[in-house]
Amino acid sequence: MSKAQFAQRRDGRVAALQYLYAWSMNPPANLANDLVVFFENCELPRDHYAFGEELIHGVIEHAADIDARIKGLAHNWEFDRIAKIDLAILRLAIFEMLHRKDIPPVVSINEAIDLSKQFSNADAKRFINGILDRLKDQIGRDARKAE
Repeated sequence: MSKAQFAQRRDGRVAALQYLYAWSMNPPANLANDLVVFFENCELPRDHYAFGEELIHGVIEHAADIDARIKGLAHNWEFDRIAKIDLAILRLAIFEMLHRKDIPPVVSINEAIDLSKQFSNADAKRFINGILDRLKDQIGRDARKAE
Protein backbone atom coordinates (compact mmCIF):
# COMPACT_ATOMS: atom_id res chain seq x y z
CA MET A 1 0.00 0.00 0.00
CA SER A 2 1.37 3.41 -0.95
CA LYS A 3 1.72 6.28 1.51
CA ALA A 4 -1.14 8.08 -0.25
CA GLN A 5 -3.42 5.04 0.08
CA PHE A 6 -2.44 4.62 3.73
CA ALA A 7 -3.20 8.30 4.40
CA GLN A 8 -6.54 8.02 2.63
CA ARG A 9 -7.48 4.98 4.72
CA ARG A 10 -6.46 6.85 7.88
CA ASP A 11 -8.64 9.80 6.84
CA GLY A 12 -11.48 7.36 6.19
CA ARG A 13 -11.12 5.80 9.62
CA VAL A 14 -11.10 9.20 11.29
CA ALA A 15 -14.24 10.25 9.39
CA ALA A 16 -15.92 6.93 10.23
CA LEU A 17 -15.00 7.34 13.90
CA GLN A 18 -16.43 10.85 14.00
CA TYR A 19 -19.63 9.78 12.30
CA LEU A 20 -20.10 6.68 14.44
CA TYR A 21 -19.48 8.66 17.61
CA ALA A 22 -22.31 11.05 16.68
CA TRP A 23 -24.47 8.15 15.46
CA SER A 24 -24.14 6.39 18.84
CA MET A 25 -25.70 9.35 20.60
CA ASN A 26 -28.28 10.35 18.00
CA PRO A 27 -29.05 7.80 15.25
CA PRO A 28 -30.54 9.57 12.23
CA ALA A 29 -33.96 8.79 10.80
CA ASN A 30 -32.45 8.59 7.31
CA LEU A 31 -28.86 7.34 7.13
CA ALA A 32 -28.35 8.23 3.46
CA ASN A 33 -29.42 11.84 3.96
CA ASP A 34 -27.39 12.13 7.15
CA LEU A 35 -24.26 10.87 5.37
CA VAL A 36 -24.73 13.44 2.59
CA VAL A 37 -24.75 16.23 5.17
CA PHE A 38 -21.82 14.70 7.08
CA PHE A 39 -19.58 14.38 4.04
CA GLU A 40 -20.51 17.86 2.77
CA ASN A 41 -18.89 19.17 5.95
CA CYS A 42 -15.68 17.18 5.51
CA GLU A 43 -12.49 18.79 4.30
CA LEU A 44 -12.10 16.71 1.13
CA PRO A 45 -14.59 15.37 -1.47
CA ARG A 46 -16.80 12.47 -0.40
CA ASP A 47 -15.01 9.92 -2.62
CA HIS A 48 -11.80 10.53 -0.64
CA TYR A 49 -13.59 8.96 2.33
CA ALA A 50 -14.96 5.91 0.46
CA PHE A 51 -13.17 3.49 2.78
CA GLY A 52 -14.58 5.30 5.81
CA GLU A 53 -18.06 5.19 4.35
CA GLU A 54 -17.72 1.42 3.85
CA LEU A 55 -16.75 1.14 7.51
CA ILE A 56 -19.73 3.25 8.61
CA HIS A 57 -22.20 1.10 6.70
CA GLY A 58 -20.54 -2.11 7.91
CA VAL A 59 -20.51 -1.11 11.57
CA ILE A 60 -24.14 0.02 11.49
CA GLU A 61 -25.24 -3.12 9.63
CA HIS A 62 -23.47 -5.40 12.12
CA ALA A 63 -23.91 -3.22 15.24
CA ALA A 64 -25.91 -5.77 17.25
CA ASP A 65 -23.33 -8.54 16.69
CA ILE A 66 -20.40 -6.19 17.30
CA ASP A 67 -21.93 -4.90 20.54
CA ALA A 68 -22.58 -8.47 21.69
CA ARG A 69 -18.90 -9.23 21.07
CA ILE A 70 -17.84 -6.19 23.05
CA LYS A 71 -20.09 -7.22 25.95
CA GLY A 72 -18.51 -10.68 25.93
CA LEU A 73 -14.96 -9.35 25.75
CA ALA A 74 -15.21 -6.45 28.22
CA HIS A 75 -14.63 -8.49 31.36
CA ASN A 76 -15.79 -6.79 34.55
CA TRP A 77 -16.92 -3.73 32.63
CA GLU A 78 -20.52 -2.67 32.09
CA PHE A 79 -21.27 -1.94 28.43
CA ASP A 80 -23.17 1.25 29.28
CA ARG A 81 -20.12 2.62 31.11
CA ILE A 82 -17.82 2.41 28.08
CA ALA A 83 -17.03 5.92 26.84
CA LYS A 84 -18.88 6.63 23.57
CA ILE A 85 -15.64 7.49 21.76
CA ASP A 86 -14.02 4.24 22.92
CA LEU A 87 -17.11 2.34 21.87
CA ALA A 88 -16.92 3.88 18.39
CA ILE A 89 -13.23 2.92 18.14
CA LEU A 90 -13.98 -0.64 19.25
CA ARG A 91 -16.88 -0.98 16.83
CA LEU A 92 -14.67 0.13 13.92
CA ALA A 93 -11.83 -2.23 14.79
CA ILE A 94 -14.07 -5.21 15.50
CA PHE A 95 -15.92 -4.72 12.23
CA GLU A 96 -12.60 -4.70 10.40
CA MET A 97 -11.30 -7.75 12.25
CA LEU A 98 -14.43 -9.80 11.60
CA HIS A 99 -15.52 -8.62 8.17
CA ARG A 100 -12.56 -7.09 6.33
CA LYS A 101 -10.35 -10.03 5.50
CA ASP A 102 -8.18 -7.72 3.35
CA ILE A 103 -6.90 -6.08 6.54
CA PRO A 104 -4.67 -8.03 8.96
CA PRO A 105 -6.17 -7.95 12.47
CA VAL A 106 -2.99 -6.44 13.96
CA VAL A 107 -3.36 -3.49 11.57
CA SER A 108 -6.92 -2.92 12.82
CA ILE A 109 -5.69 -3.11 16.42
CA ASN A 110 -2.83 -0.67 15.79
CA GLU A 111 -5.14 1.75 14.02
CA ALA A 112 -7.62 1.56 16.91
CA ILE A 113 -4.88 2.31 19.43
CA ASP A 114 -3.70 5.26 17.32
CA LEU A 115 -7.27 6.59 17.16
CA SER A 116 -7.59 6.23 20.93
CA LYS A 117 -4.39 8.23 21.45
CA GLN A 118 -5.74 11.00 19.23
CA PHE A 119 -9.37 11.11 20.35
CA SER A 120 -9.68 9.54 23.82
CA ASN A 121 -7.91 9.68 27.17
CA ALA A 122 -4.59 8.13 28.17
CA ASP A 123 -6.15 5.03 29.76
CA ALA A 124 -8.29 4.14 26.74
CA LYS A 125 -5.51 2.50 24.74
CA ARG A 126 -5.00 -0.24 27.35
CA PHE A 127 -8.73 -0.95 27.56
CA ILE A 128 -9.14 -1.02 23.78
CA ASN A 129 -6.01 -3.10 23.27
CA GLY A 130 -7.16 -5.62 25.87
CA ILE A 131 -10.53 -6.17 24.23
CA LEU A 132 -9.14 -6.34 20.70
CA ASP A 133 -6.32 -8.65 21.73
CA ARG A 134 -8.85 -11.08 23.23
CA LEU A 135 -10.86 -10.97 20.00
CA LYS A 136 -7.71 -11.54 17.93
CA ASP A 137 -7.13 -14.78 19.80
CA GLN A 138 -10.71 -15.94 19.09
CA ILE A 139 -11.14 -15.22 15.39
CA GLY A 140 -9.16 -18.17 14.07
CA ARG A 141 -7.00 -16.45 11.47
CA ASP A 142 -3.41 -15.30 11.19
CA ALA A 143 -3.36 -11.91 12.90
CA ARG A 144 -0.54 -10.62 10.73
CA LYS A 145 -1.92 -11.53 7.31
CA ALA A 146 -4.73 -10.38 5.08
CA GLU A 147 -6.73 -13.16 3.47
